[in-house]
Amino acid sequence: MTTPLRATRRPTLIIGGGNAGVSIAARLRRRKVRDVVIVEPRSDHVYAPLQSHIAGGVADRRRVVRSQRSVTPRGVTWIQDRLVAVFPAESVAELASGRRIVYERLVIAAGIEQEWAAVPGLADARDLSTTVSNYTLPLAERASTTLRGVESGTVVFTQAPEPASCAGVAQKPMYLACDRWRREGRLPGIRVVFITPEPAPFSVAPVSAELEAKIAEYGIEALYTTEVVEVRAGAGELDVLQGGGRRTIRYDVLHAAPPQRPATWIASSGLGDEDGFVDVDPSTLQHRRWPNVWALGDAAPVTPIRSGGAIRSQAKVLVEALAPRGKTPRYDGYTETPFTVTRHTAVFAEFDRSGRLRPTIPFWRTLYRERRFTYVMDRWVLPWVYWNLILTGRA
Repeated sequence: MTTPLRATRRPTLIIGGGNAGVSIAARLRRRKVRDVVIVEPRSDHVYAPLQSHIAGGVADRRRVVRSQRSVTPRGVTWIQDRLVAVFPAESVAELASGRRIVYERLVIAAGIEQEWAAVPGLADARDLSTTVSNYTLPLAERASTTLRGVESGTVVFTQAPEPASCAGVAQKPMYLACDRWRREGRLPGIRVVFITPEPAPFSVAPVSAELEAKIAEYGIEALYTTEVVEVRAGAGELDVLQGGGRRTIRYDVLHAAPPQRPATWIASSGLGDEDGFVDVDPSTLQHRRWPNVWALGDAAPVTPIRSGGAIRSQAKVLVEALAPRGKTPRYDGYTETPFTVTRHTAVFAEFDRSGRLRPTIPFWRTLYRERRFTYVMDRWVLPWVYWNLILTGRA
């Protein structure tokens, strides 16, 4: 149940009603903070991590989507609109409708935007049945059907260049598809190509070794330090740049991860760093120039690998700043990237901004290795925690 916004109040204004925005709002309400407002244009709230499981054919949308109204915390005002500008000197936010909100404190949880048009031909390819992705729910549902039906030919999986929202999750549908094809005896007749701009499957060496073993096990042709520069979907071709040379790869199915960038209003409002993300201190999440502005999640440059799993730690730090209890925690860059590598096992990477392993269970230093336990956590436990504890400010 949302409450009306009173024009005479200066609220804590949260831009974005995803994981970060709703969890911050819920935590603030549990601290008895009044006048909390979320600006979010979408009607549906999506638990994005499960889109990879949908694309891989092991989940469906019933566990992924709820209405934005239903997840908005009680006592919080939800404005269904889109932000277009911030005037930090006046503490004013302007919405697409023309409405202006004078805020006391601003929390930017706007995420990151997908730029399908950044690669020539990729936006057009998205409209064809041969292109799928785990980065949007409709394309993930298409991927589930399309990948399940592959009998032979070439399937290409791409990983987005950084910065991106949990770039490594583009690998999850690839492993799940390969596991299915292997169980059904089809894998030997399918050429699987993995294209990534990174020099290895992952930036943390022990985790990368686990993934390299799965890539070899499935017979995946991995092209490292390689970038997609053009797609010709009608011809079933894409061009890549590798080692300074350009080559063409023919495909039957393309699982694409689009390039991504911060919202343009961040820079145009004078809130951005040199890369266009909100210019905050990575430990306090507070803006370097405007003390009543904070940011977290994909919109903030506070950890090298952006992920939804990092937001819980960030939210704790930010709420202590907004509704202090005498504590002054600092965010150490903790983040996580789970890789589902079969229908029953996962490789679960947890680390800080220096790339040091940071397992949730401190004494279990090898928790990152392929395990059934971490699959259960990723597939079943974390979604339940998300809907019932994170979005209600209890975890």
